[in-house]
Amino acid sequence: MRNQKPFIGIDLGGTKIGAGLIDIQGHVLASDYRKTHAKSGRDAVIARIVEAAHAVMEQASIDADGVSGIGIGAPGPLDIPNGILTEPPNLPGWHNVPLKQIIEEALDISTYLENDANAAAIGEYLYGAGKGTRHMIYVTVSTGIGGGMILDGQIYHGTSGGAGEIGHMTILPNGPHCGCGNRGCLEALASGTGIAREGQELITRGAPTLIAKLAGQEPVSAKVVVNAMHQGDPYAQEIVMQALYYLGIGMANLANLFNPQMIVIGGGLSNLGDMMLDAVQRSIDYHAFPLAARQVRVTFAKLGSNVGIIGAAGAAMMAQHQA
Repeated sequence: MRNQKPFIGIDLGGTKIGAGLIDIQGHVLASDYRKTHAKSGRDAVIARIVEAAHAVMEQASIDADGVSGIGIGAPGPLDIPNGILTEPPNLPGWHNVPLKQIIEEALDISTYLENDANAAAIGEYLYGAGKGTRHMIYVTVSTGIGGGMILDGQIYHGTSGGAGEIGHMTILPNGPHCGCGNRGCLEALASGTGIAREGQELITRGAPTLIAKLAGQEPVSAKVVVNAMHQGDPYAQEIVMQALYYLGIGMANLANLFNPQMIVIGGGLSNLGDMMLDAVQRSIDYHAFPLAARQVRVTFAKLGSNVGIIGAAGAAMMAQHQA
């Protein structure tokens, strides 16, 4: 890329707005994090996005002329070509919001909109664990499961921008209900939400598990189940290992479908470390075609909490480069 000016990456979430000034090597030159205050309404949130962008420019003592472009990683569903947030569930009152146009007019900087999971995939592909690959799949395993796919060096959006809903591939057709309305989705079986649900069901059945003691009067969380496992609770261990088994089946499906060089796993549950990697690799070795299994490497994401702002900036870089 000939243009050496940095980009601004905006990570728009239901609870937090992150902004970063990112150079073309992926270094964070300045950053700003503030609460979204989503209930304050669309205009107030957009004003906070603009304020965050101004804050990182002020930190670096530059103005709009010193910025190549802005990338915004936002929750779907999105109309990416037109830069519109159609109806994000964690931003109440947002319906067909032309965010790209609004931010361009407010800051006088070319702006690009991308799905937040795709943005994270781009960040890991350009600057993180997937650097140097051409075919990489990013999977985030946390409260839910999402991801993005880099195929032949390009982010894959699909026909309407909805590709990459990795958490909603059906693993067990008659399995537990998922938040999307389907049954047996990977997200329902292997996410933090799924682990917490299984822990609560154990308590309801009266199983002699540490989970009840550790949860106390609070709702069961995945963190409580994992803590119980680390304290030797066999019930909790069974829940976690079952979730990782299903996660591995999902990753084996991805290996067969896309034959990637690398699957990069991020999100809070990646703290399970080698236990997760080993379980996923076993499933891939067992369920995927041998050639696909041999060629794919499973590893953890590297960019940590900055993945959203770096990935959003990276999405703008890729969009400009391809224009």
